[in-house]
Amino acid sequence: MQLKKSTKLFTLPLIILSLAVTGCASTNQEKGAAIGAIAGAVLGKSTSNHKNKRVVWGAAIGAIAGAAVGNYMDKQEQEFRDELSGSGIEVVREGDNLRLIMPANITFATGQAYITSGFYETLDAIARVLNKYEKTLLSIEGHTDSQGSAEFNQNLSEQRAGSVKQYLTNQDIIASRLKTIGYGESRGVADNATANGRALNRRVEIQIIPNQA
Repeated sequence: MQLKKSTKLFTLPLIILSLAVTGCASTNQEKGAAIGAIAGAVLGKSTSNHKNKRVVWGAAIGAIAGAAVGNYMDKQEQEFRDELSGSGIEVVREGDNLRLIMPANITFATGQAYITSGFYETLDAIARVLNKYEKTLLSIEGHTDSQGSAEFNQNLSEQRAGSVKQYLTNQDIIASRLKTIGYGESRGVADNATANGRALNRRVEIQIIPNQA
């Protein structure tokens, strides 16, 4: 009896993976995403293949057909510009991707990773657009200036990116759409020798990437 249970437990992941491989050509987008999520969970850390990583990141969301990507992102860009006008958030178009640049001076207290209450309304506006345009993947990226130790800045950048992710998931953004990364002081966009330059370097960016079919 014990042998039969062990056999079932061992063969179940293999059956799931087999279905994921053989059925992907005939399933619709939703079924394919579900199978991808299961396969990714079974594979775990057994592979570093980039394609498998993409299956896990955003596996639960739909995809956009190639020809429709530009129009989809055009509409989303305009809604972000309308919602965020006057907020201090910069909306940047990069090919078919969007980038929201959020200066730390209007999102976080100095040296802290908690979001200031005055910024909730703006993040709510961002979440409204993201919930409307669900076929996108979001990379939340934290950056700092060079003041303080490199280790402190690295940790702070990661924590700030994590705070933004947590806030967005609390606004019903599907967690599988989101990933976070902290760059510390390594990707400054201005001169850290000046106060203005340091202010520009202290920021969180959200890169918005269409999930293409």
